[in-house]
Amino acid sequence: MSACEGTGQNPTPLNLMADIPAELPNELTQILCSGAAVRIERIVSCGHASEADFWYQQHEHEWVILLSGGAILQWGDGSEQALAPGDYVFIPAGTRHRVAGTLASEPSIWLAVFFTP
Repeated sequence: MSACEGTGQNPTPLNLMADIPAELPNELTQILCSGAAVRIERIVSCGHASEADFWYQQHEHEWVILLSGGAILQWGDGSEQALAPGDYVFIPAGTRHRVAGTLASEPSIWLAVFFTP
């Protein structure tokens, strides 16, 4: 069973770049669509980063694209990767990573697809 925004008899188009709150004290994560083996999220960051000692190491694969803004991903080996709009990354399940930082001057809008290996 899946649940997706904008579905129905006549699906309503939605916009990933719309409805961004003026103030974002915390990163905003919204599930846009999910099913038994996949979850699609919109993530909005504005100057946000992972907690200093926090690392993601999830059991799902993640494919993520940065649609606006800018970000730096940090990998478990200490290397970093800067992302600009249009850049995307496939993160295999179990890969240790974190968001080292995002632009504070404008929202960084991500589209993330999580799926089981």
